[in-house]
Amino acid sequence: MATPNYGYEKRQRELAKKQKKEEKLRAKAARKHDDPEPGQADAGDQPAGASESADSADGSSD
Repeated sequence: MATPNYGYEKRQRELAKKQKKEEKLRAKAARKHDDPEPGQADAGDQPAGASESADSADGSSD
């Protein structure tokens, strides 16, 4: 009877994990590459709103 080759099985699991991790990183990089345009518009809206409320607070203290 043949004995199980645990080293081979472990190596296959490690390769599968490594491949899955690389795919996740590629997908994340692709999302990051696609998102800056909408993300910058959203980020630009938030500080403008924050500065408007800060301006109104400054105006009432004068």
